[in-house]
Amino acid sequence: MSIVVRDVREHELDSVLALNNAAGPAILPLDAAKLRQFYDTAEYFRVAERDGNLAGFLIGLGSTVAHDSANFQWFCKRYPYFLYIDRIAVASRRRGGGLGRAFYADVQSYAELRYPHLACEVFLENGNDPALLFHGSFGFLEVGQNMQGNGVRAAMLMKELCSYQWVHETYGEQLPQTPWLSAPRRAAIEQRPTGT
Repeated sequence: MSIVVRDVREHELDSVLALNNAAGPAILPLDAAKLRQFYDTAEYFRVAERDGNLAGFLIGLGSTVAHDSANFQWFCKRYPYFLYIDRIAVASRRRGGGLGRAFYADVQSYAELRYPHLACEVFLENGNDPALLFHGSFGFLEVGQNMQGNGVRAAMLMKELCSYQWVHETYGEQLPQTPWLSAPRRAAIEQRPTGT
């Protein structure tokens, strides 16, 4: 039962939308247009396969992208440069099987070479203690709280990425041309013709 984490493919967006909207109250619902916007702009948009079936996804946004999320804006006002985990969803039948840990290891591996911080939030209603414990086990610390427009309070979590400083001082913005360091989604987004 292997887990494969890879970039999302366009034909999988309907499945990703269904996963998102079946995730329950811990994740905000999406419509197809918003998901398409993520597909077109997200720096990190990866899915997990388990036994050949789509089992989850994670979307991450760099701090310089235009994004209307109140939580994203909260971080932007306080931190100049970070990768923001906008959402993660795992199929209910796959929860507890290590997919969340696989995603967080993968997104951290990507982010620590490019950003000094990894940011996310956890809604504090609906008994989300397991989510707070999960994030704490990855080294996230609460840096504040934000009240949503719908009256739901969120713990704003941040993780300092200790490798970033050394990588930035050593390589600047030019990482070596090594396949495992490539950012295929980023390159694909930048090379898409305008309006597509």
